[in-house]
This record gives sequence, structure tokens and C-alpha cells, in this order.
Amino acid sequence: MAKSLTEMAVEIATAQASHAKMSPEEMDEFLKRVFERLKRMRGEEEAPVSEAQEEKQAVPPIDPQKSIQRNKVICLECGKEFKQLTNAHLRSHGLTAQEYRKKWGFPARQPLAAKSLSAKRRKIAKEMNLAERLRKVREARKKG
Repeated sequence: MAKSLTEMAVEIATAQASHAKMSPEEMDEFLKRVFERLKRMRGEEEAPVSEAQEEKQAVPPIDPQKSIQRNKVICLECGKEFKQLTNAHLRSHGLTAQEYRKKWGFPARQPLAAKSLSAKRRKIAKEMNLAERLRKVREARKKG
């Protein structure tokens, strides 16, 4: 059974009082503030999301296909510009790279990096002959 707001406020106040000396008046004021804060938080959690907010969240700042440009990538969640969308940045939106691609309609293997950065990496991989080296490693694993 879920705890009531009063029970949660008392637990928080008790934990606080065990670490800091509080007068009865301070304890009373602290309990009131914690209870009000918990009440606001519960209201925010339970408040239905309006349709306008849902639509706003679903509409990207620009066309997803135009978000990956020559020298930058625009995050469709927040509109910020990057050379590459990192896992850390996507985590700040509660997404993985795979979820981001699926949400905005990108192919699963689409790099989330500026086209110039992808081209630079591709060129280096070709110069290092990585494709051939990878093929050899895979063959060796099959045999061994």
C-alpha cells in the first residue's frame, strides 16, 4: 500500500532531525514545508498532460531528415547543435540512440553525427583497411 503524504513527510523530517538539531518550532515548520512540497509533487505527477503539450513534444524543431547536416547535427528533442549526438546527451532526454532513431524515423544504422565527421571517419577506416581486417578476424573466429 502506498504511503500517505503525511507518513512520507514524517519520515523525511525524522531523517533530517537525526542529522541536525531542530527546535520544536523548526521541526513543525520543516514538516509543513515538506508536506506542501510533497503535495505539489504529487499534483504534478498526477496532472494529466494536455493535448497541446503532447503535440508540442511530438513536433520536432525541424524536419528530422534535415537535422543531420554537413557540419552539425541538431537534436530533435531540444534543438541544440552538435558535431555528434552522444549517448550522454540522449540520456538527458531519457533516450538511447536506438530509441532516438526509432522515434524520429531514422534507419537503425544511421550515424547520429555530422556528415563531415562521418566522412572523415569513413576515410580513416578505408586508409587503415579496417574492413579487410574485420573480415579476417571474423573468419578466424569461425575457424577457432
